[in-house]
Amino acid sequence: MAVRLSSRSGLPSLLLYLGIGIALGQDGLFDVKFDNAELTQVIGYAALVVILAEGGLGTKWKEVRPALPAAALLSTVGVGISVGVTASAAHYLVGLDWRQALIIGAVVSSTDAAAVFSVLRKVPLPSRITGVLEAESGFNDAPVVILVVAFSAVGPVEHWYVLIGEIALELAIGAAIGLAVGWLGSYGLRHVALPASGLYPIAVMAIAVSAYAAGAMAHGSGFLAVYLAAMILGNSKLPHWPATRGFADGLGWLAQIGMFVLLGLLVTPHDLVDDFWPAVVVGLVLTAVARPLSVFLSLAPFRLPRREKALMSWAGLRGAVPIILATIPMVSGIEGSTRVFNIVFVLVIVYTLIQGPTLPWLAKALRIADDQSEASDLGIESAPLERLRGHLLSVAIPGKSKMHGVEVGELRLPSGAAVTLVVRDGTSFVPEPATVLRRGDELLVVATDPVRDSAEARLRAVAEGGKLAGWLGTGKDTGPDVTPLVDVPHVVRLAKKLGKGGEGRPDGTKARR
Repeated sequence: MAVRLSSRSGLPSLLLYLGIGIALGQDGLFDVKFDNAELTQVIGYAALVVILAEGGLGTKWKEVRPALPAAALLSTVGVGISVGVTASAAHYLVGLDWRQALIIGAVVSSTDAAAVFSVLRKVPLPSRITGVLEAESGFNDAPVVILVVAFSAVGPVEHWYVLIGEIALELAIGAAIGLAVGWLGSYGLRHVALPASGLYPIAVMAIAVSAYAAGAMAHGSGFLAVYLAAMILGNSKLPHWPATRGFADGLGWLAQIGMFVLLGLLVTPHDLVDDFWPAVVVGLVLTAVARPLSVFLSLAPFRLPRREKALMSWAGLRGAVPIILATIPMVSGIEGSTRVFNIVFVLVIVYTLIQGPTLPWLAKALRIADDQSEASDLGIESAPLERLRGHLLSVAIPGKSKMHGVEVGELRLPSGAAVTLVVRDGTSFVPEPATVLRRGDELLVVATDPVRDSAEARLRAVAEGGKLAGWLGTGKDTGPDVTPLVDVPHVVRLAKKLGKGGEGRPDGTKARR
């Protein structure tokens, strides 16, 4: 009900779930007494692992790859700048001591993966922007957790360069383990046919969670490991991929709901009144000064327009992750940790309510919104036929696909692949070579093992470039059996002679445009 209400009202789902938790908890309708910060932290970590896995599975490598250098700088240098500016504001403007100020600065410097993934996928932005923001939200949890744990330790941090070295080492270990687990897991799932299709989603999530476990046990960054492993799995053309993606999306929603409700239970509403204005002041400095400064300085080496940097500054969304990290000093018994938690809690609520709903408006005002970036990717699900040495490819044609209007024969699939069934408006039929494909059609394509990849490459090429994909440099047609069948310059000259109406055939009839 909360998911449906949030989607209809436009309010961030975070606020509704927190509201449910507050209504159940102290000062609420049911007055449930819950103050176990340690349990909240453990469950929050588990939920964050699932959310990062879901985000990694949905991250497209072709969009993130060009953004990796920028995202890496934002997640390290940018975090350091944000921590310094925000901590200074918390110390000099609010009056917190330096340890509490540094903890707050580190906690709120992490952009929330769940908030960023959910909002950005509804806002049509160029892929270079969404790639940077999604990769940053997946990467910056790791260094921020390390900083919060270090500032919440019993003993003080003696040397800053030792801390930086520890962060670099943990990130390197986590990255290595995440890449290794992701590659091994994808290789196994592509070469070992499981006995039931329902096992594939479970196996994918199990591999992702195993990456976190391995990274944490090796004293590396488990959060970075699970995100990288999931990203590799999500870009590996695994069997039954749409079902796996839907399963992960559902788990991500459950993780968010449980995490937000639990955080709402943990807070005591009447204690938030005294910390409301300090939270607003710290949040204002974070949003208007620290975040823009970190974005503009971190991305200075990259030639990005100021408009895009301004949007990235506003898109540093916070969510449940900062609130979860605020439980770390509470568990460690740091003096003033309850006030730190309350300030972070209020800050997240206020600025989530402001930033999330206004992000689409700002994108349009800055003329960055990209209507062409709406989902138009070709949905292909592969089911392995182990005994028959083949694959069944289930292909869904989206609304903006250039496969619309293409005849089955014009797909020019490699030898060993064929369209065997078309489902249109609830009716299925066996297509002829002259059958014209339409938006919303679902195709069943049978391909043998040797041509499975080239058949999928050809289908995606036609979806991106139309029937001329591979002839005029459109699409990414890499199939081995795909070669031009006509003299393209001659066809172009002939088309010009025919004119727009198609007049000029020898028999006097009109040619199709």
